[in-house]
Amino acid sequence: MFIKEDNTYNDIREKSLLQWLNEMEKHEDVAVRGGVKLAKEYIQHLKDENKRLDSENKLKNEYLKKVVKK
Repeated sequence: MFIKEDNTYNDIREKSLLQWLNEMEKHEDVAVRGGVKLAKEYIQHLKDENKRLDSENKLKNEYLKKVVKK
């Protein structure tokens, strides 16, 4: 009944981005190398925020289900 979500495209896109950022870490320009670290930190921040919002959404959904049952 439940079908696992296919994230193949997103996985490939993320790996491609990380590969490009790793290549940019070797760039001769210091600003580019510094920007890579910032970009990776921002990507991680967005992932963490997405997880937080997902858990918050699940909690709200559970609460609403309980309220509807009453």
